[in-house]
Amino acid sequence: MTHLTGAGVEESCAGHGRPSSPANKTPQRTAYPVILVTRLNGTVFALNPDLVERADCTPDTVVTLVDGTKYIISESVPEFIDLIMGYRAGLIAKAQRLDNTPHQLLDDDPDSTDPDPEKTAKVLPLHRKDR
Repeated sequence: MTHLTGAGVEESCAGHGRPSSPANKTPQRTAYPVILVTRLNGTVFALNPDLVERADCTPDTVVTLVDGTKYIISESVPEFIDLIMGYRAGLIAKAQRLDNTPHQLLDDDPDSTDPDPEKTAKVLPLHRKDR
């Protein structure tokens, strides 16, 4: 089993004793709420990283989802964690961009440079309730 430490993944899991995936084989990020990972036979599939319960480093990387479904992937555990971290960092960056820019609701004139305050959507900050 993989144990996360402050610096990353336990050394025994780093790379599984095999070379890293070649740069041209590493799956790309998508604009969708998924990451792309590779099965051992080379086929790429989409995986929702929010459903991942754990990643085990046996001789191969075994990803277990919250419903118990298991996938064996060719990425090492550190590579898999990097994909998830990149996905989540992208979500945070996108949310901050949305928070800092006013959003136009359906506008009759998309070329208008002076936004009507009644047509501009406001992003409201979320506040935690004190318990």
